[in-house]
Amino acid sequence: MELAADLALIALIVVGISRFRTPGGASFGNHAAALAIVVAGAHAAARAGVADPGAVTVAVLAGALAGVAVAYRARTTSLPAVIALQHGIGGLAAVLVSALELAHGRAELELAAKLSGLFGLVLGATTFSASLVAAAKLGNLIRREPTVVPHHDLHLFALGLLIGVFAVQYGVADNPGAHVVAIVVGAMVLGALFAVRVGGPDLPVLVSVLNAAAGLAAAFCGVAIANRLLVVAGAIVAASGSILTVVTCRALHRSLPNVFFGGAATSRADADPLAAVAELARAAHKVIVVPGYGMARARAHVEVARLARLLEAMGKDVRFALHPLAGRMPDHMNLLLAEAGVADEELLELEDANCELPATDLVLVVGANDVVNPAALDVPVLHAFEARAVVVCNLDERPGHAGVANPLYRAEHTTLLLGDAAATVQALCERLEVPARDLGSLR
Repeated sequence: MELAADLALIALIVVGISRFRTPGGASFGNHAAALAIVVAGAHAAARAGVADPGAVTVAVLAGALAGVAVAYRARTTSLPAVIALQHGIGGLAAVLVSALELAHGRAELELAAKLSGLFGLVLGATTFSASLVAAAKLGNLIRREPTVVPHHDLHLFALGLLIGVFAVQYGVADNPGAHVVAIVVGAMVLGALFAVRVGGPDLPVLVSVLNAAAGLAAAFCGVAIANRLLVVAGAIVAASGSILTVVTCRALHRSLPNVFFGGAATSRADADPLAAVAELARAAHKVIVVPGYGMARARAHVEVARLARLLEAMGKDVRFALHPLAGRMPDHMNLLLAEAGVADEELLELEDANCELPATDLVLVVGANDVVNPAALDVPVLHAFEARAVVVCNLDERPGHAGVANPLYRAEHTTLLLGDAAATVQALCERLEVPARDLGSLR
């Protein structure tokens, strides 16, 4: 009978999660999963027996009211921070369950339960502190940019080794509670140090990883207390969080090691990035230029048109992708490019450009930000991130008019050439080794 009840609750959780694939089904999915959690909690309490049901009921109601209050007060813009905080609360719950089992039931626990409890303890504490850091960054309470301390990797390794030593000593110590506390403190420092150097557009990856970690911690707790419902529910969360991490990394054109172990903002951060860009231009067959208002401010449109003529002379297929919001008035980019001698046949509108970008070898972004920002979801954008390689010739990395950080800047296939756009494009022409007499003919 207990097995049938557990399977029914597991099925309800799976059905609820499966409805998250569409906005319309998400509401039903949330209610179904919430109902499954409430029933599972009551079922577990009835099966295990509770010494003080009144106190447990008060605690559950207090937590539910606090959750409702936070949900109703949260604005849409603050939802990422709230979600990160929720993952931290899940990690904290895993810490409390594991700590109680490890500190007071060591003699009764089997080896598998002890190991699972230790893993749940470390993962839960790491997730808790890392989630607090992520929530603070997403809520603009601390700087969103990555913070790297000297010998960062060495500190992480030393903390991991120290936690391992405490875990080994736990098995033989006379006072296991002290070692449990030491493990929790060490893991919390590890989590904070791990999360603090992730920032900017990489924060969604951190949040999805913490989602998976919280689920895995819960699953280990389930093994420690022999609760199969908790094991399955935690494993589902861990699996979904892992899938979300992979999807998010692909969307940002980033790999997990680059996000967490110091990936540079440009994957081609050579000592001479102009040389790397020149090689990309020589190897490309199809090139699309994305001009923006920054090109107009820098008066770089003549140099950009000159570069386009140069690439065409090298046998490249060159087009210009125009976003309707790229300038400060309708047809702003069209007028500038016409002034520089670019023909109408070379211009692509938004929809046509997005059809061609996946097959494009090189995208050259000149003074554009919001119109190529994958995170700017309120307006259609040019899918520059789908091209095989992207070069950004902008003044700096600051967000555009929309105020949304651009994850394209940190994509592995993106190279940043920051500075005055006119000077940058002119230098790129020179790197392509065009004789002065030919350059003069392209004006």
